[in-house]
Amino acid sequence: MSANRETASLGEFRFECGESIPDLEIAYETYGEFSGENCVLVCHALTGSAHVAGSFREQTDQASAWWEDIVGPGKAIDTSEYYVVCANVPGSCYGSSGPTTENPETSEPYGTDFPPVTVGDWTRSQRALLDHLGVGRVHAVVGGSVGGMNALDWAARYPDDVRRVGAVATAARLDAQCLGMDAVARRAITTDPNWQGGDYYGGPEPDDGLALARQLGHMMYLSKDSMERKFGRRSAGRDAHREAFPADPAADFFPYRDVESYLDYQSKKFVDRFDANSYLYLTRAMDDYDLAAGYESDADALAAFTGEALVMSFTGDWHFTVSQSEQLADGFRATGEAAHHVVESDHGHDAFLVEPRKVGPPLADFLDEGLTGKAITDTKDEPESDFAPVHASLFPR
Repeated sequence: MSANRETASLGEFRFECGESIPDLEIAYETYGEFSGENCVLVCHALTGSAHVAGSFREQTDQASAWWEDIVGPGKAIDTSEYYVVCANVPGSCYGSSGPTTENPETSEPYGTDFPPVTVGDWTRSQRALLDHLGVGRVHAVVGGSVGGMNALDWAARYPDDVRRVGAVATAARLDAQCLGMDAVARRAITTDPNWQGGDYYGGPEPDDGLALARQLGHMMYLSKDSMERKFGRRSAGRDAHREAFPADPAADFFPYRDVESYLDYQSKKFVDRFDANSYLYLTRAMDDYDLAAGYESDADALAAFTGEALVMSFTGDWHFTVSQSEQLADGFRATGEAAHHVVESDHGHDAFLVEPRKVGPPLADFLDEGLTGKAITDTKDEPESDFAPVHASLFPR
């Protein structure tokens, strides 16, 4: 399956903060053929891209077909049936306008002169993109993690434009613990001497700060059980060397553990593909999001949405918990129809990426048949006999 990769120039765009840029560019990919009412908008997670599936293998990590097992011909989001659109959000660094793009007033990267970005800005930019593509009402908006928040914002902001909402591994807002951890991650970046107030383009970049932020993020995405199973307290071996950070002299006395090696490896890969300022912008957008903002409750925010909602959670996810998902589903149920599908998994928050056999069937049934789909229940699933294989991209050797 090939993706159609494009960049749309959408003209002047005013952000929710009140600032504007003269021309918002949105990088996007489409899959399948448009037939009027078959569009499925897929919203990517924090550091993902528009490249949700298909070819263009030169990219790496989540920027390379990050939901390949879910999107494609005959898969849960079937591109032989649906016209799938995935757009990189403003503030990111994968082709859409953000800190890394050129400020026309200076001919230099915007850096932190780029306007502050919100999840609402993401939704509004996607609506503008769909208008550009000639798409009116969409069959479904589906997203995982902060992409799920993006999907929720569609239900609240454009309730008449969405038939079905799939909110996967997400919540109506972050809790205090996650807010605190994101704040520490951002502090790691902004205290890196190379950050230079965000004006580091063309010089040394704040790689150490971004690497530390990513390591903290990985700790949030994995569960205790999955980490214990994969790493335990094992040493990486005498020949292993610290890939990201130099050790203090006394550290040579102690083992360099597998978990430390994994985090160093992942952070080193991440700084090669992502921008520190974009990480600041996107985490702040996620932290700021609150479905009930401006309303009396989540139910009030969703009251105008007359479609169907599928909320999917994972038992091992402590970033967005089963309890938070149930509260979200109750918000939908107050005035409409929703199901909360709980997946038994010990993979943590990343389960929505690495367990396609558990994510795919209920999502496929929901897109095809709504809440009457046979794989959708309002109760916790019975555990399956085994778990889906862990992707090599999650635990590289």
